[in-house]
Amino acid sequence: MLADLTAGAVEDAEARSAERPTAVVESAALAQAPALDALAALAPADRVKIIAEVKRASPSRGDLASIPDPAHQALRYQEGGASAISVLTEGRRFKGSLADLEAVKAAVDVPVLRKDFIATEYQVLEARASGADLVLLIVAALAQPVLTRLHKLVLELGMTPLVETHSASEVDTAADLGAKLIGVNARDLSTFALDRDLFGRLVDRIPADAVKIAESAVLSPADVTHYRSAGADVVLVGEALVTNDPVSTLHAFLEAGS
Repeated sequence: MLADLTAGAVEDAEARSAERPTAVVESAALAQAPALDALAALAPADRVKIIAEVKRASPSRGDLASIPDPAHQALRYQEGGASAISVLTEGRRFKGSLADLEAVKAAVDVPVLRKDFIATEYQVLEARASGADLVLLIVAALAQPVLTRLHKLVLELGMTPLVETHSASEVDTAADLGAKLIGVNARDLSTFALDRDLFGRLVDRIPADAVKIAESAVLSPADVTHYRSAGADVVLVGEALVTNDPVSTLHAFLEAGS
């Protein structure tokens, strides 16, 4: 599944590059206002912080919410206390787009993450050109030289890489890379099975100077408490916020992680 998602995302990016060449996108990226400081926004605090996700659908759950106005959704997240906004831009299975990212970036004051299956320099440039402050890099989807190269490019463009892991060896890879935002995804992107305890088993491998992010399986305040107790600085929440009132849900989740 992960290989298929990544291949599809790269194919779609190549199609966009035929309409908008790399040089044009690079110029637009360099013309953007500087990215917001995501490390400061997500730095460890006396309570958990939340990355709230604009997410219409997923391969595991199908359609979740239509979200006709992603900017409005993101503003509700900001009102509810989210420290950053994640925008799924993958179009085939998650029904997102770069237009969603641009709309959200124009509406909110907190850092915005491009969440997609990033495997090329062109996709990183697109992220900055669309205003992204953070870019997701999935260790399992990338050969080591590609991961290293893309991580370096994200930093050179002034953005922050969120390096996503699913195993002890992947956490070690992220640490060796010098990643300062390291996520552990409870969802196995090969099988889509969930393991809520994976974060707790891996958290001690994350360097002390990195922000520790728990991803997936966050559906209730109890899940937030579980991750916070295991050592999470940040949780990433999607489905629970698009299928419930986002403001009250965020308030409950933040209270549970205090």
